[in-house]
Amino acid sequence: MTPLHLSYFMAFIISMTGFMLHRTSLISTLLCLEAMMLSLFIATSLCPIQLQTTSFMLNPMLILTFSACEASLGLSLLVASSRTHNPNNLQNLNLLQC
Repeated sequence: MTPLHLSYFMAFIISMTGFMLHRTSLISTLLCLEAMMLSLFIATSLCPIQLQTTSFMLNPMLILTFSACEASLGLSLLVASSRTHNPNNLQNLNLLQC
């Protein structure tokens, strides 16, 4: 495994660990999701460069588009939940009551 592969693999693992361990705040959960998507974006954009092919060039743009949609949806949920419930604590938020 090259150091480049190891770096984005470790970035994904660290962000997944943060996602599993820090579920108390909605902001930290969204940040960990964004870090996971960013490491996937870097991995899919570096793969065609290393293979010297152009057939996989659409995949990073699709992942970046989905990441932007996920970020905007998460931010809108954060704003909506903070208007109705004071903290952004995930344990206090029950989605069935919203």
